[in-house]
Amino acid sequence: MVSSDQRRRQLAREKFERQQQRREEARRRTRRLTVVIASALAVVAVVGVTAFVSLGGDDKDKNDAASSTSASPSPSPSASESSAPEPAMKIDKKSKYTMSLKTSQGDIAFTMDAANTPHTTNSFKSLADKGFFDGTKCHRLTTQGIYVLQCGDPKGDGTGGPGYTIPDENLTALGKAGKDGTVTYPAGTVAMANTGQAHTGGSQFFLVYKDSKLPPTYTPFGTMDAASLKAVKAVGTAGVTGGAADGAPKKAVTISKAAVDKA
Repeated sequence: MVSSDQRRRQLAREKFERQQQRREEARRRTRRLTVVIASALAVVAVVGVTAFVSLGGDDKDKNDAASSTSASPSPSPSASESSAPEPAMKIDKKSKYTMSLKTSQGDIAFTMDAANTPHTTNSFKSLADKGFFDGTKCHRLTTQGIYVLQCGDPKGDGTGGPGYTIPDENLTALGKAGKDGTVTYPAGTVAMANTGQAHTGGSQFFLVYKDSKLPPTYTPFGTMDAASLKAVKAVGTAGVTGGAADGAPKKAVTISKAAVDKA
């Protein structure tokens, strides 16, 4: 017969083992996954610009939480985790396309240049036509160092993607990198998130609402119109939930409908 003390010790041991398992899983995710904003902030820190981001994992029980923290999960699966091929090329590469997002914070639209970013434009049209973005949230806002709103994750936590990756494109469009290894992504730019490795874009993208210095490794594929930029700026001005510099936007942005049409 198991005594009450033995039972308590057994339960404590099982709880400890669960904690250790979660910590190891968190460490593996941290090693494997990166995010465009975390990479950018690392560069910003090197060049002396103040930027601080700290997003942890599940904190439902502070006494039973994983000890490992990550700047954020990856914005898209790594190449090794993506098994499906990218969509067959169906767009007219000589045309421009407009992506229109109906969101809880107003309409946001941006023009995509198919000539310079055919894979990205084709992928976004294919996903939008399938309703992939409908009902998704713009899950991340950064308000220091760089100024971006990140969207396109079907999971809403920074780990989701379409199950395939697309190649980087148009990386020289914003000029040659300076001594600090960055270029300026002007306000209004729409660019692809990635895992920190080449050619790992998926469905996540970020909207730049104020000039931001980033390494030229994120495909710039779109430009917002003035009204759209104003809407995203308003989200940025409202800040991050809890008053941090990086995290879920205080003004929640949910995409109810996304569409891509010829401009």
